[in-house]
Amino acid sequence: MAAQENSSPSGLYDAVVVGAGIQGSFTAYHLARRGQKTLLLEQFPLPHTRGSSHGQSRILRSAYPEDYYVAMMKRAYQLWAVLEAEAGTPLRRPTPMLVLGQQQNSEFQSYWQAMQRLDIPHEVFTPQALAQKYPEIRPHGGEMAVADLTAGVLYPSKALQAVQEQFRRSGGTVRDGEKVLGILPGTAVTITTNRGEYRAKRLVITAGPWSSHLLSPLGVQLPLQPLRIHVYYWRAKGPGTHSHVEHLPCFLGINLNQDAHDIYGLPMDEYPGLVKICYHHGSPVEPDRPDQLDRASAVPDLQILQGFVRNYLPGIDPEPAVQEDCLYTNTPDEDFILDRHPQFNNIVIGAGFSGHGFKFAPVVGEILCQLSLGEEPPYNLEPFRISRFPASPKATL
Repeated sequence: MAAQENSSPSGLYDAVVVGAGIQGSFTAYHLARRGQKTLLLEQFPLPHTRGSSHGQSRILRSAYPEDYYVAMMKRAYQLWAVLEAEAGTPLRRPTPMLVLGQQQNSEFQSYWQAMQRLDIPHEVFTPQALAQKYPEIRPHGGEMAVADLTAGVLYPSKALQAVQEQFRRSGGTVRDGEKVLGILPGTAVTITTNRGEYRAKRLVITAGPWSSHLLSPLGVQLPLQPLRIHVYYWRAKGPGTHSHVEHLPCFLGINLNQDAHDIYGLPMDEYPGLVKICYHHGSPVEPDRPDQLDRASAVPDLQILQGFVRNYLPGIDPEPAVQEDCLYTNTPDEDFILDRHPQFNNIVIGAGFSGHGFKFAPVVGEILCQLSLGEEPPYNLEPFRISRFPASPKATL
């Protein structure tokens, strides 16, 4: 269903944002709050499940090994609270998140040390204390845990709806079902869609797995890899184990079972009696054909998760009850891209959120807004620069 419009398509916009997922929606929200006449374009009818911003739960956490993410999360928590107050509805609920790992594992140590160094409220569990506090978890390999006590669960679909509604209330315009076909840089950027043409003083591209299609003609070749992720929901084996599983907190398992990527879980929420447990990696896909997988590159995530459930969560049935899908758009280092176009300062890019960007969306949107307005955000943005990637041949403009 087409989103409500608050202004005429004619004339010059202060800003156009392409991509109405959570990152683009927050960017448009911040621009509108700064008094900018802003248009938010989305290629699919809203709401939809084609990208990375749908569903009923995401982990909210401060725990990161990198100081720059922790600094951004402090601001993100503040801005989530602002949006909740504006919307008049809760968009999250608190619950601890356990970081599980071997004490000698370097990645696990980096999480633990960061929580100590940056004064993130936390609690440490030996394997014995972990089993006593959370009997539904069996530390199969003698793992310990550090609990991020600031953590919680976000409600993605509610949050997306809320930020888009506040954007409209600030005078912004949303046009969905409108695909961008071309972008012509200039003092005023011209954006051509399947329905018309728009001009704007500045453009922000937050198109998720479709970002490369828009950026390549603008001379920017980014190493973005769309991945299809299977999202699995699991039930307790029987009535005797349900009460334990019902109190399973959020968790992040670091290199458990010697797996190359992390395993994460969330408490019962969207499906009564089911917990969400997923592998933090997926299979390469083309975003317009997400069901067409290359079998040679497909990730055996179900087998990995079944092994994890059998070893670490013995009260859960190792056959998933529900499977859903979503898309990640990964960079090689799994850090975001938040930067101006290397040639056109009035084009800003937000991409490559690598499956962990949703919680950051309020501050990412603020950063992209500031970059668009020619300001320098008060964060360390070096890890997010386009220049960190090897130079690629430029496309013809």
